[in-house]
Amino acid sequence: MVKRAVILGYDAVSPLGTDMVTQWERAKSGESGVGPLTRFPLTEGFPVRIAGQVGEWDASPYPFLSPRKLAQWTSPIFKHAMLVVHRALLRSGVEITAEVASRTAVTFSSAVGGQDAVLKADRRMVREGRMPHPFTNPNACINMVGGKISIQTGATGPITSTITACATGVTSMIVGKMLLDQGRADLVICGAVDFPLVEPIVAGFYTMNGAYSPKEGQFSEPPQRASRPFSVDRRGFVVSEGAGCVILATQDFADAYGLNYDIELAGWSMTSDAHHFVAPNLETVERAISESIENAGISPMDIASVNAHATSTPVGDKVEFDALNSVFGEKMPPISANKSVTGHCMGASSAIESILAMEGMQTGTLPPTINYTPDPEMVLDCVSEGERHLNQEFVLKNAFGFGGCNACVVFQKIA
Repeated sequence: MVKRAVILGYDAVSPLGTDMVTQWERAKSGESGVGPLTRFPLTEGFPVRIAGQVGEWDASPYPFLSPRKLAQWTSPIFKHAMLVVHRALLRSGVEITAEVASRTAVTFSSAVGGQDAVLKADRRMVREGRMPHPFTNPNACINMVGGKISIQTGATGPITSTITACATGVTSMIVGKMLLDQGRADLVICGAVDFPLVEPIVAGFYTMNGAYSPKEGQFSEPPQRASRPFSVDRRGFVVSEGAGCVILATQDFADAYGLNYDIELAGWSMTSDAHHFVAPNLETVERAISESIENAGISPMDIASVNAHATSTPVGDKVEFDALNSVFGEKMPPISANKSVTGHCMGASSAIESILAMEGMQTGTLPPTINYTPDPEMVLDCVSEGERHLNQEFVLKNAFGFGGCNACVVFQKIA
């Protein structure tokens, strides 16, 4: 039975900031969060020099994030996941009581997980001849993020890790919607976290020709200019970190507990490319977009704006444009590409971008796509002039991940 799924609250940390007000203001003003890569010492020949890093913040107001509580959980994914979940629940007004706990599901996940813990353990063994820390493997297990959130909140309903690479955040919401429709839960803690700035992962994206690298002789190019989705001179994505949480519930649950909401997850679709391990497939990307709109019970003409996946890669951006062009034709709505200011936060990106899209729906604002130089092969309106005021009843959010994992959702603003 299909149930109306409403958004009760959300929260994020990203290269734009560690509180929602700052992040939204910087997104609206087109202020980039990309800067020098400082998470580890850069050797002379290391090919990537920039990143989108989350800034420092004060954990002292949160007892569950005390040094003693986090002593064994060294990967930053846990600290940041627990923070955004806590703040999203506060914003939602939900109290997970004993009665609510058994009907609360967790689909919060990660694409990369705590691989930094494995790297530290490997260095410890090689350099010092010492065995790994006993919490190394739990830190590295991707499903442990959801497990820690369940322990933190007391949620005892269904729990699963929805790992679809760069689409993980949106997929977690879709799976949450499924659980609500099936009557398995009334409330779902959705979202994703990734802190992938460790040497092998960053360098690995470079060797795949995915991560941004400047043209020869352009090493002095400002980091803030590097991420340029849909631009004719796009040269790959900027590896970034972040976390985003979205609290999803049935409308019946929200009404029964007197909770406020003004956005609904109205439609969704997932498709698999069955094509290539990283290169997207136009037909199945297009189908994910069109099916999500159809599932929302609307037509393409009803979509007011698109929050694009748009990583700033030559192939990926072109396929996404071609798919949008096929669905919308000459009536393509304006497009915001948030990765132009955040970089690519991996699995967390689509959760963070969904949150920015919802902020825009509530304020009637489209944040700009910065660093844009028109590509003659892609005629589109990506709000390059600066923030734009626009009422948005329906917004399409695209998310596409390695392995051909396509996930699209339609958000509806409830009058």
